[in-house]
Amino acid sequence: MPTPLSHDDPAALGPFRLIARLGSGGMGTVYVARSAGGRTVALKTMHPGIAEDPAARARFRLEVDAARVIGGQFGAEVFDADPLAVPTPWFATEYVLGPPLDEAVEAVGPLPEPAVRALGAALCAALGQLHRSEVVHRDLKPSNLLVTAYGPKVIDFGIARAIGDDRLTRTGSAVGTPAFMSPEQATGLEHGAAGDVFAMAGVLVYAARGSGPFGRGQAADLLYRVRYSEPDLTGVPAALVPVLARCLHKDPAQRPTTDQLAAQLHDGRGEFVDHLPPELLAVLGRRAAEVWRLRPQRLPAPQGSAETAPAVPPRGPHPPGARS
Repeated sequence: MPTPLSHDDPAALGPFRLIARLGSGGMGTVYVARSAGGRTVALKTMHPGIAEDPAARARFRLEVDAARVIGGQFGAEVFDADPLAVPTPWFATEYVLGPPLDEAVEAVGPLPEPAVRALGAALCAALGQLHRSEVVHRDLKPSNLLVTAYGPKVIDFGIARAIGDDRLTRTGSAVGTPAFMSPEQATGLEHGAAGDVFAMAGVLVYAARGSGPFGRGQAADLLYRVRYSEPDLTGVPAALVPVLARCLHKDPAQRPTTDQLAAQLHDGRGEFVDHLPPELLAVLGRRAAEVWRLRPQRLPAPQGSAETAPAVPPRGPHPPGARS
């Protein structure tokens, strides 16, 4: 949920005025922002200190490119970007009017089987489009899926990369979220399209019962279970168990493709919204209304520090092609 801006957050980035924070982590911050014409966007930034690393900037540019590949149907449409901005690279996408899947399940409980099947079929279409462009997501998890009335939107391509390209990944290192990693990813090996299928199955288990197939715990314990333990599918609808079990096979070659899986999950009849429970539809309605009530708020500066609001950063000159 949006929270007030920090006292030292910029007033604007590019043509967008910052309204609130959506979240912040070790790499950067995501804001709610608006254009001069009133368009509300989600604006993602990279911390200036991290942006000094050329490899980090390259990864940020790849994230923008991957978000554009999946497009507005299956992801958040990219409206504008400046990955070469100094000191703060940024890109702006549509503000999706729907909660992350983990928040949705927390609010209304596990989803009924028809909703899980429709969610899975839509994710197959999204990942299929990504994989046909030779890109893998590598961090598919409930918090990276936004649920809307038109279908899920896949977001956060911070560690996505081209299939077969390991230039930005240290050999033998595990990058991603342990509870939803593929076994090959947990071992630091190549994570291809089949790895995304494994992660998607974990997401569907979570949607169906409120927890992933390998439980919770310390990262080392989760990585061990992902590599060596059988997935726990207790509580998953019986008809879905064999389908998801194949997706969670330790051998990538034994997993179905997204096209094969989509046909097993859903017959394609009806709109996505038709399969959602009424409680979740109510959540979507509230989210759509809340965005228009957002007004800029800024936390006061700590005592003893400068209390003036930060100036709007200039959009200094960039090399040709800097705007993405």
